[in-house]
Amino acid sequence: VSFCYPTRPNQLIFDRFCLDVAPGTTVALVGPSGGGKSTAVALIERFYDPAAGSIFIDGINIKDLNVNHLRSQLGYVGQEPTLFDTTIAENIMRGHPGATKEQIIEAAKASNAHDFIMS
Repeated sequence: VSFCYPTRPNQLIFDRFCLDVAPGTTVALVGPSGGGKSTAVALIERFYDPAAGSIFIDGINIKDLNVNHLRSQLGYVGQEPTLFDTTIAENIMRGHPGATKEQIIEAAKASNAHDFIMS
């Protein structure tokens, strides 16, 4: 895809950027600030549409998907974590509303945060 932000139409952010991800894999976009990681995620989440090219998931153009459903299927961890002014459990539950106490503990363990939380 090719892309430039609407506020900077003459500054190309991506010029024929191509990323092919195998089904069932997890991808981490890592790199320096300003490298385009957040922009790539914003395009995948349909906060913006590419100026040229298309984005497909499982062979389906994301423009043909319900945007709310699409976004509910994606996970994103920003460069700076955000904690809301509430309990740690409620922060964890933002990713899984209605989670049980056991599920919250499992999520904390899976993210290697459990020992830190308990100390």
